[in-house]
Amino acid sequence: MTSSPATPPFAALWPVHRLADRVRFRYRAETPVDAEGVVRAARNLHGVRNVRLNPAARSLAVDFDPAETDAARLRAALLGLDLTGSARVHDGVDHRDGLLGVAASGALLLGQKLVPAGLMLPATLAVALPVFSEAVEDLRTEGITSHVLEALAVAISTLRRDFTAANATSFMLALGEYLEQSIARRSDELLKELLRPDTGRVWVEIDGQERQIASAAVEVGMTVVVAAGATVPVDGTVLGGEASLNETAMTGESRPIAKKRGDQVLSGTLVEEGRLRIYAEHVGCNTAAARIADYVERSLAAKSQAQLGAARLADRLVPAVLGLAGVSWLLTGDWQRAAAVLQADYSCALKLATPVAFKAAMHRAGVRGILFKGGDIVERLAEADTFVFDKTGTLTTGQLAVTDAIAFDPQYTPKDIIDLAASVEEHYFHPLALAVVNAAKKHQGRHFDHKEVEFIAAHGVASVIDGQRIVVGSRHFVEEDEGIPIGQHRQRLEELFQQGKTLLYIGFGGRLIGVIALKDELRSASLATLRQLRALGVKRIVMLTGDHRDRAAELAEALDIDEFHAELLPQQKAELVARMKAEGARIAFVGDGINDAPALAGAHVGIAMQKGADIARLTADVALLEDGIERVAEAKATACSTMKRIESNFRLTIATNTGILAAAASGRMSPVTSSIAHNGSTIAILLNALRAA
Repeated sequence: MTSSPATPPFAALWPVHRLADRVRFRYRAETPVDAEGVVRAARNLHGVRNVRLNPAARSLAVDFDPAETDAARLRAALLGLDLTGSARVHDGVDHRDGLLGVAASGALLLGQKLVPAGLMLPATLAVALPVFSEAVEDLRTEGITSHVLEALAVAISTLRRDFTAANATSFMLALGEYLEQSIARRSDELLKELLRPDTGRVWVEIDGQERQIASAAVEVGMTVVVAAGATVPVDGTVLGGEASLNETAMTGESRPIAKKRGDQVLSGTLVEEGRLRIYAEHVGCNTAAARIADYVERSLAAKSQAQLGAARLADRLVPAVLGLAGVSWLLTGDWQRAAAVLQADYSCALKLATPVAFKAAMHRAGVRGILFKGGDIVERLAEADTFVFDKTGTLTTGQLAVTDAIAFDPQYTPKDIIDLAASVEEHYFHPLALAVVNAAKKHQGRHFDHKEVEFIAAHGVASVIDGQRIVVGSRHFVEEDEGIPIGQHRQRLEELFQQGKTLLYIGFGGRLIGVIALKDELRSASLATLRQLRALGVKRIVMLTGDHRDRAAELAEALDIDEFHAELLPQQKAELVARMKAEGARIAFVGDGINDAPALAGAHVGIAMQKGADIARLTADVALLEDGIERVAEAKATACSTMKRIESNFRLTIATNTGILAAAASGRMSPVTSSIAHNGSTIAILLNALRAA
């Protein structure tokens, strides 16, 4: 019951009409084209926006992004289209044909007594025709396979005029193959459920006016407006408004999540109540939803070493089963024993259970915000025994928080310094500004009335309060551009700087009245995550950072990290990873920045945090869609449990089928019983593989 290689739906394809972003093809097909399957698979192709297929006219129209692909590349991709796992066709077999085969063989088996004796042989051969056809095709292209063994079993029973055994075998084969394909198709569809539909047209705010534009026209930096009932079309940060978002499809969170200014939102999530203005940070193919589609496309084709090994073993065992059937007949002269042996083989469960288990696990991880780029990644992560972490944005939040507010003027308290800065910074969309505004909110600070705020790029902000100029920003801005002296406070400022803190200077009326110190915070879940990794079998945890050695040592001690390396350049991180690999460590590297990309690429498995740089996410093997370090341990746990399930399924397959073969060869099982036992155990093993979802 193993599946034959999938046949592309189109024998020929040629363009008949082209526009800059649209092409219409005519096609020729050797077999009826499954329109639903083709459209679904074609929509997953890189750069494709929409697909329409007209079987009557043999026409296929494709809308695409000219920046991502073109008509020639689309034609090549469509000619090689693989409908494996599509809604109605799986491995080249039509879903409806499978049902018809089950119905026909079942009807003949139940109604044997009603069929005239002279028609029984042709009826049996007609029902068994799909079995014989697959066997002939396999014998011609692949040699002796499990299909050939099954056809031999049916042929032996038919030649011996044991029509009950022949028809029962045909029925069990048809039912077993239909159920196996359904389970395999279900594992593919689970992954495809992660795909987000195109959001169509999008409302954006331009020059204070709201306009509707095509989703493909949205650019980074635009202000996108979404209201109740709309799907968020971009990844970004909320500029204004409040809303309740359903994030189930993207993160697995069942409860609606409240979003307000400063919160992150993901494409593909649904606004249930309220209205948001969103600063677009990732658009088009760079959004979380588009990345999921890309990973799903890769995942359906990727094969792990476990999967390849299981397939190779299954192929090697087919001749052994055939040999056992031959020996049984030679020793006993009993064709029934030979037919019973031919009913059972290892191929079905070995070849299908492993990919089903991987896809089910990847679906479960996907709805939890963990994207594996293939089953081979799951396998490699399970083997990882050394986890190497970047510090900033990984073990720490990557977000600054106010740690100190120091007033240099006795007229002002530390709270006043925060409130003054927050009053002018609240209009400024920047991590420092958000941190100061949040600090003011925590102590319900006072708001100082001010004139229009002036933004000085890469320096800070300025305004006027009570007729005096206030400036908030960098040391360079305050001291050099504004001419405000800071010399008398230099020692105190240097102490704060040595503690690894970022400083925000506040000048008012031409003098420095205070400074606000901010620092990257340790993630609350970091310690628990590292402990969970150790419980999952990780032997060594290492931290690499470009930060000051003292700060790195403090963090390593707090998190009980085995070793750390500080003040590193990007290439030095990659060199350390390469050195550990050379020593035999299986490394999972967790990072988020551009400087982590070389190390991510060099590790056995690279894991990119949700807020990481684009190049880090592209380089990584696992991408996190939620900003939570606990997802790292969850990814490791998923990988380990998946490999344990695959291993247990492997042992169960070998033990069960060996037992069936032994019983069949010794005459304890008839062909029908052998077929029922083999197909039943295979379905049970596949269902166990699917259980992870």
